[in-house]
Amino acid sequence: MLFVFYFIAGVIQDFLLTLNWRFVSQEKAIKASVFSFLTTLVSLTVFYDIVKSLDMEKGMVAIIIYALGIATGTFLGTKIKIGIGKNPKVEQKM
Repeated sequence: MLFVFYFIAGVIQDFLLTLNWRFVSQEKAIKASVFSFLTTLVSLTVFYDIVKSLDMEKGMVAIIIYALGIATGTFLGTKIKIGIGKNPKVEQKM
């Protein structure tokens, strides 16, 4: 069950990071700062939990599962067009 949490946290973390990059590219400083804070919070919380509560073998599995979640979050973040508005700098390709 803990590994499911790591996967979901990875998805959320990278989805938030993708949104952060969009807001940075659109020069929306407040939104970018909020998403940067949330991304860091998720990342460090998961890292802290892995380091403090898992042994070496399970820790590596947790890190791999977290990385798979991050890859999934990147995929979803590029496909779901949240934060894309009227800014011509942002491409709107699918």
